[in-house]
Amino acid sequence: MSQVDWCALEKEIVECRRCERLVSYRETVAKLKRRAYRDQIYWGKPVPGFGDRNAQVLIVGLAPGAHGSNRTGRMFTGDASGDFLYGALYRGGFSNQPDSIHRGDGLELKNVYVSAVCRCAPPGNKPTSSEIHSCLPYLYREIEMLSQLRVVVALGRTAFEAMTAYFGFSPKPPFEHGGSYPTPRDGLVLVASYHPSRQNTQTRRLTTEMFDQIWSNVKSILEREET
Repeated sequence: MSQVDWCALEKEIVECRRCERLVSYRETVAKLKRRAYRDQIYWGKPVPGFGDRNAQVLIVGLAPGAHGSNRTGRMFTGDASGDFLYGALYRGGFSNQPDSIHRGDGLELKNVYVSAVCRCAPPGNKPTSSEIHSCLPYLYREIEMLSQLRVVVALGRTAFEAMTAYFGFSPKPPFEHGGSYPTPRDGLVLVASYHPSRQNTQTRRLTTEMFDQIWSNVKSILEREET
């Protein structure tokens, strides 16, 4: 797809106001702010995908964090989940730096594109099923535009279920951290991972070693596809 196509999709996402509850919440958060960020201007809009548009790897998260992506305007940027994710991508050779602070911090992803099921920060980090349904077409269009795609990494059960439905798995595979499932689409593999949320990392449900293994597995899949 052309640069024009990507720019048109990004514009459509950023201007979206389909879900009244999410519009109200994201804009209220952006106005009230968290004390630590009171001097910053919050993004306060839907967050488009980010990364290498020729990527072979797509990462699918759940939704922007209220004071993370909803503040910075870039997926997984400015909060603990992003710190955990981008640190792992750096160690795996998928990015040029191990942290992600704001949109102008110089972060460049290598062979990876990052997106999400829902583009607006939801109250309690829990979008409703109807909100997810309204937002998923944006993700589907990104998938179709990523013409070199070989691996989709679903971070968390919601992202995993959305991807198993999209790819038409029958029967649907179980959600298991580290699970790797060839999709009905030839040459494309779905990988499952726990979400790098603070809840999972602080309880050690997801450790650094467990997450690093995901990206090692992704590299192995890509290497197999090349042979």
